[in-house]
Amino acid sequence: MSAVRPGRRPLEVATVSRRNRLGRLLWQIVWLTLYRPSPVMLHGWRRMLLRAFGAVIEPHAKPYPNVRIFAPWNLTMREGSCLGRDVDCYCVAAVELGAYSTVSQYSFLCTASHDVEHPDMPLVVAPITLGADVWVAADVFVGPGVRVGDGALIAARATVVRDVEAWTVVVPAAARVVGVRQSVRRRRIGTRAGDPAPPAG
Repeated sequence: MSAVRPGRRPLEVATVSRRNRLGRLLWQIVWLTLYRPSPVMLHGWRRMLLRAFGAVIEPHAKPYPNVRIFAPWNLTMREGSCLGRDVDCYCVAAVELGAYSTVSQYSFLCTASHDVEHPDMPLVVAPITLGADVWVAADVFVGPGVRVGDGALIAARATVVRDVEAWTVVVPAAARVVGVRQSVRRRRIGTRAGDPAPPAG
């Protein structure tokens, strides 16, 4: 079963095995005791831990200590790529960072969702692929199935649910006026309902 949506790869129903659950439990123990407390500069130590759990981590990749990685065996980091502070890498399906790509702080790489058209709302997944020299700026959401081409830049707080072409710049919607609010004078602390409003000025 799959749901094909334009502009990104199809979502497939996920199956979660007992072995998968056990692997994630063991990884959580290692993450809490050995990965998360490690000093920031010890990227080599964290690369080793991730490789021990099946991740493909190339030289000079920089996985920061407080990155949350759901299933390391689904993670590929090419040479010089970076997962920054407080990134949430929800790699239920595969996540790949191209060479020298950076995902900045607080961003969320989300490979899973739920099929809301099915009565049981099963878990559905699709991989995320970032090309080489991509910059995902702070607090960006990247959804399941998205492919980001080489050299693309995704500005802070953008939501990306469709593929992004190479060497393009994606920005979130700017704030805009959608209505006018009536002027309301709030009651000051210490006054009672029914008291006259304080003078203006």
